[in-house]
Amino acid sequence: MADGKLRIALAQINTVVGDFAGNQKRILNAVDRARRFGADLVAFPELTVTGYPPEDLLLRHSFVAQAERVVHELAPQIKDVTAIVGFPERRNGHLYNAAAVIADGYVATTYQKIHLPNYGVFDEKRYFEPGDEPVVLQLNGVNVGINICEDIWFPDVAAVQALKGDAELLLNISASPYHAGKRKVRQELVTSRARDNWVWVAMVNLVGGQDELVFDGNSVVADFAGKPYTGGKSFEEDLILFDVDADAVQRARRLDPQFASLSEGYDAPMSLRVVKLQNREAPKKKPPLEIRSPEELAPGELEEIYGALVLGVRDYVHKNGFDKVVLGLSGGIDSALTAAIAVDALGSDNVMGVTMPSQFSSTGSVADSEKLARNLGIRFEQVPIREIFDQYLNVLEPHFRGLPPDITEENLQARIRGNLLMAFANKFNWIVLSTGNKSELSVGYCTIYGDMVGGFAVLKDVPKTLVYRLAHYRNQRAGYDLIPEAILTKPPSAELRPNQKDQDTLPPYEILDPIIEAYVERDMSFQEIVALGFDPGVVRDVIRRVDLAEYKRRQAPPGVKITPRAFGKDRRMPITNRYREA
Repeated sequence: MADGKLRIALAQINTVVGDFAGNQKRILNAVDRARRFGADLVAFPELTVTGYPPEDLLLRHSFVAQAERVVHELAPQIKDVTAIVGFPERRNGHLYNAAAVIADGYVATTYQKIHLPNYGVFDEKRYFEPGDEPVVLQLNGVNVGINICEDIWFPDVAAVQALKGDAELLLNISASPYHAGKRKVRQELVTSRARDNWVWVAMVNLVGGQDELVFDGNSVVADFAGKPYTGGKSFEEDLILFDVDADAVQRARRLDPQFASLSEGYDAPMSLRVVKLQNREAPKKKPPLEIRSPEELAPGELEEIYGALVLGVRDYVHKNGFDKVVLGLSGGIDSALTAAIAVDALGSDNVMGVTMPSQFSSTGSVADSEKLARNLGIRFEQVPIREIFDQYLNVLEPHFRGLPPDITEENLQARIRGNLLMAFANKFNWIVLSTGNKSELSVGYCTIYGDMVGGFAVLKDVPKTLVYRLAHYRNQRAGYDLIPEAILTKPPSAELRPNQKDQDTLPPYEILDPIIEAYVERDMSFQEIVALGFDPGVVRDVIRRVDLAEYKRRQAPPGVKITPRAFGKDRRMPITNRYREA
């Protein structure tokens, strides 16, 4: 008989786009684990079957058909527990972002996502039609509303399910990508929905790297009083378990006159579908649960960002079939931090650093690179480029005769280095990690086909000032100067001409980075940025550089998104463009 109690499992798993067999195996493994813990219901992230985001694979009928077949192959293997599994569903000629409810070996019903995000990195209206009918499941005396990702960011779906459908629990299956601070935003959202509707709210979030996106997990559960109850780990797979008592929710609602007036006068903006699932036999005694508080799971700011970068590198490399990476070590802070992240992601045996000194490289830079490599335990090679550079100059001399050296000769050095790194990668089937940061990429202080060369740009969305903070964090975690102190204290320099410093060309990064954040991430105008207290001439120059460098960014490799607005899917600007902000 129904007892009004459910044990819920949130399966925070790392899927791979298009890996139907692998994703199916991950689902079944999590179902088995949930069953062993006595779960009645297990929920998986959004589009679990396909991986997220599948992008234009969704335009292929064969891809969608295979996803639907997998759901029906899964169903007979899932018994003694109800599962909520995300998949793309084609119905009446339309495609929906859907959740399959698998109960007792069959697909009992499906739910179609109602709110489709079409901003930032999301393009869901390109592929999906919106659903229009919230769903509430009745299982073992508990009413469970299911919805998908964006649905919980609007109040209407939750209200219909809780106030009209009398749901005691809302289960949201999500693929919510990471940026710094997103965990707190999600937690506040979930607790707000719970508090507004006197309902348990649980969001199970995807974990893993997919191209430039990182999904951080951090699944979150709030109780019916709107308090954070438990949640998932950051940047790793997890199974989160908790119990829901429907009677306790209903008692609290009856004692709250505000809820009574709200529900009695509620005029639902959409219809509701209630699906009654077969009641299960009274379960045997369930194992006790150890509830982890959200506070003990929460990482610090720098730990969180660093974890995102490590997971992004690991999954990009491994999911694309590589084992090892190679990167240039210049003796500077960017390559040092990139190397440390690569080692933490892949292990020291799978990382090689190459220093490529020219006549402009300082002795200290070479020594610092060698010391860093030794500290990290990675393979280290030195390949001088002076002879190659001289040969280039000799070949070009008849054509450049009488012209003074300029950025042309500087860029030649960067491109020679890029060629050498690609030679190592091609010969040994490795992937090159480029080391440039967001500050440089924003203003074009980088060489296309030179230091921008590579398969993955680890620091692409990391401003220079944050690079330093992350390097200090990594040293603090190590307990010693893993990244040598000389690298942290030397003035930033590309070392492409005598005594070159970044500040010969750019404003100090403490000034540059806030201007870039205002213009790129917050879309502030020239006048608004100047009003923040910045010199108008500096702001005008930075904006000009950002606008002119769009063609370079379009040809940059993907990199981990860690800010609310990264270059790429987040910010899509025309290359051919005569509009100028200032």
